[in-house]
Amino acid sequence: MPDPLHLAVALDGTGWHPASWRSPNARPGDLFRPGYWTDLVREAEAGTLDFVTIEDALGLQTDRPDGPDERTDHVRGRLDAILIASRVAPLTSHIGLVPTATVTHTEPFHISKAIATLDYVSRGRAGWRVQVSGRAHEAGHFGRRTLPMLSPGSLDSVAATQAVKDLFEEATDYVEVVRRLWDSWEDDAEIRDAATGRFIDRDKLHYIAFDGKYFSVKGPSITPRPPQGQPLVTALAHAPIPYAFAAGSADLAYVTPGDADHARKIVAQIPIPHVFADLVVFLADTEQEARDAKDRLDTLDRTVFTSDAAIFTGTPAQLADLLLDWQSAGLTGFRLRPARLPDDLVAITRGLVPELRRRGAFRSEYEASTLRGLLGLARPANRYEGARVA
Repeated sequence: MPDPLHLAVALDGTGWHPASWRSPNARPGDLFRPGYWTDLVREAEAGTLDFVTIEDALGLQTDRPDGPDERTDHVRGRLDAILIASRVAPLTSHIGLVPTATVTHTEPFHISKAIATLDYVSRGRAGWRVQVSGRAHEAGHFGRRTLPMLSPGSLDSVAATQAVKDLFEEATDYVEVVRRLWDSWEDDAEIRDAATGRFIDRDKLHYIAFDGKYFSVKGPSITPRPPQGQPLVTALAHAPIPYAFAAGSADLAYVTPGDADHARKIVAQIPIPHVFADLVVFLADTEQEARDAKDRLDTLDRTVFTSDAAIFTGTPAQLADLLLDWQSAGLTGFRLRPARLPDDLVAITRGLVPELRRRGAFRSEYEASTLRGLLGLARPANRYEGARVA
């Protein structure tokens, strides 16, 4: 019997295919309404999935790698991912909520308290997908610095490699600051003793005193330590530089292998508790129906859909075969990207999940109340409490 898998879904607009908003069951008119996101996350929770991620960025969606495009036939515009997660949190009970938040151009103090707040609102189910921004037009929204124009043909140049290294070096410091801020309140810093008039023990709030190349942050946070201690930190990684970032800064990495052998090589480079493979999925009752669904959207879009992640077209049973095969490469789970929402999400929760359960490879009910608990991760000790005791 295989080890139990972990499963997440990545939510983005009406789905990962750019023409998905034109699918019969799509709800493009509801994209900016809270009920849309609540319905999707509740469906994921009904399938006892570990967590959902919610996409976000600092610029409009674009098909161009080097800046905005002029297309009017693709979804453009989105709501803030952290605010979506905070809205959905009180309306769900068990599933983890992992919004995307970009570190480039933003401040770690703001993100630390936003994710900590989400952890409180969700009662310990918050995570964070760390994202860097290497696009020059996104830098233009802030006016603090300029970034080189990174086009596909220049990514192997010395200048591009250095720019990517700089982005991930900054991200490393950013995550370290956020983690220190989460620990800047000891767990019992709040006394709340009305009789003595003491609400907090000031000795249990700590200056983090981070002084680095990119940030100088004194602290402490204004938000007490989150229920999980450290909400889950996750990152998408495609290449050696982000692999190293994920290995040093994240609790969980999403990777994009092409097959099981490729997955095995990637896993060896990221020695952390969880490595999930990303897959874009088109699911249907038969393999031909799934292929036809993709072909219809490709025809509407006038181009063949490609992705940074592998694309699967087939039945839930066939997908279960693939997941269990790839699991043997050392992957602990998968983040599935539904090509069409809600169709492929429903196929995951009502088709794939029952199939995996029949094979003894997926939970039948939630066994923990926090996201770290679902993933088998202990609640970390507070670094400053140990230093104070010592």
